[in-house]
Amino acid sequence: MIMTDTHAIWDRIAERYARKPVPDEDVYQKKLAITQGYFTPDMKVFEFGCGTGTTAVIHAPFVQHLHAIDVSAKMLEIAENKAAEAGTNNVTFEKAAIDEYEAKDERYDVVLGLSILHLVEDKDAIIKKVWTMLKPGGVFVSSTACLGDKLWFFKFIAPVGRFVGLMPMLKVFTVKELDESLSRAGFEIDHHWVPKDGHTAFIVAKK
Repeated sequence: MIMTDTHAIWDRIAERYARKPVPDEDVYQKKLAITQGYFTPDMKVFEFGCGTGTTAVIHAPFVQHLHAIDVSAKMLEIAENKAAEAGTNNVTFEKAAIDEYEAKDERYDVVLGLSILHLVEDKDAIIKKVWTMLKPGGVFVSSTACLGDKLWFFKFIAPVGRFVGLMPMLKVFTVKELDESLSRAGFEIDHHWVPKDGHTAFIVAKK
């Protein structure tokens, strides 16, 4: 079997993904609270890899506007339904991949990349792109599976899973390597937290 396009994989699992409960509700709520501590009502926020839009809809009331993108049309359909059900009118969703997305420099106050940096081909290029999208003093909020610290064997499993079309692309790196990528791009880390799972890094980095 030939490798399946990433969007096709996410389209296929979108309904199941939407029904899946949050792995740790306390951790999720803490991440939301930390993020919202950086928001002000006049802010423009961008999220890439927004999935089914749950986090975007939750954050929307705290900012002026939130624009969210994802590669999966099925995920975005669910996201738009969630926004409509919540009566949220300051969120827009767009089908796009972050590596191809064209955004004006220094357009956003906050960029969110949640559970996504380990799923892109070149995290360094994406982090640098986020840097250019942010206004001076803007922040990049990320939550990233850094499997290289404890689950390094995924380095061998992931390529096989992707080749047979069962898994999206998955990059394996450590928390330290992610920190170094952010620093190389020019970011200063303002908040750094590794929850109890031991391999997910929640980071707020300031331009």
